[in-house]
Amino acid sequence: MAPKLEPALSNLAATLIPRTAADNGGFHGPSIDEFFPDAIFTIAGMEFNRIHLAQLISTIAVVLILWLGTRRMTVVPGRFQSLVEMGLGFVRTGIGHDLLGRKDGERFAPILVTMFFMVLFMNITGIIPFINIAGTSIIAVPLLLAVISYVTFIYAGMKKNPLGFWKNSLFPAGVPWPVYIIVTPLEFISTFIIRPVTLTLRLLMNMVVGHMLLVLCFAATHFFFFTAGGGWAALGAGTLVFGGAFTVFEILVAVLQAYVFTVLTAIYIQLAVAEEH
Repeated sequence: MAPKLEPALSNLAATLIPRTAADNGGFHGPSIDEFFPDAIFTIAGMEFNRIHLAQLISTIAVVLILWLGTRRMTVVPGRFQSLVEMGLGFVRTGIGHDLLGRKDGERFAPILVTMFFMVLFMNITGIIPFINIAGTSIIAVPLLLAVISYVTFIYAGMKKNPLGFWKNSLFPAGVPWPVYIIVTPLEFISTFIIRPVTLTLRLLMNMVVGHMLLVLCFAATHFFFFTAGGGWAALGAGTLVFGGAFTVFEILVAVLQAYVFTVLTAIYIQLAVAEEH
C-alpha cells in the first residue's frame, strides 16, 4: 500500500508540508508560515506566490465560466448553460429576490452574483492539488470584499433616503431620548465598524483553519508512512482518512462561506433600504 501512496503524498508534501519538516525528515505542525509561501517570480520588487496564483486562477475561471455560459444563450439550454443559469438563479432569486424583493434584488444582482462566485472559487482552490491554499486565506481579499459590501450598504441607504438611513442606523425607534446617549455610539460601532470587521474575519478565519487542518492531517500521514514507518503506518492510515474527510468538509465550508458572505451583504442592503428598522 505504501509504495502506491508515496507519489501522491509526496506531491501533497511539496505544497502542504512545512519546509522544515521536508528538510530534516521530522514532523512539524502547520504554522503561520504556510500563508507566506516562496515567491514563484518577482516583478519590480513585487512577489507573485502560490496564493496569488490561486487568486488569478479563480478570477480567470469565474470570468470564463460566466462568459461562456451566457454569451450564446438559447431558449432550450444545453447542460453547461443550464448549470450556469442554475448558479445565477440561485444567487439572483434565492438570495437577491428573497431578501431584497424583485426590484432591489435585480438592482443589486450583479454585485451579489460577483461576490458569491468570487468567494466560492477562491475558497475552493484550498483543495485543488498543487495549489492547496485558498485565495481568501490572506486578509487582502476578504477585506476588499467586506469594504465593497460596506460601501454598497451605505450607498443603498443614502440613495434611498439619506436622512432616514442615518436616523434608522443610529437612532433606533422606540428608545427613550436620554438613552440615545448610550445607544447611538453603540449602534455606530456595531453598524459601521463591527460589520465589516466580522465579515472579513469570518471568511478569513474559516479558510485559515481549514488549510491548517489539511496541512496537519497530510503532513502527519506523510510522516507516519515514510519517516516513522513500521507500526506507525496504522496511525498514518487514520490521519489519511481524516484528511480525506476534512477535504470534503472543506468543500462544504467553501460553499457555505460564499453563501453566508453574500446573504449578509444582501441583509445589510435590505436594512439600508428599509423604511424603518
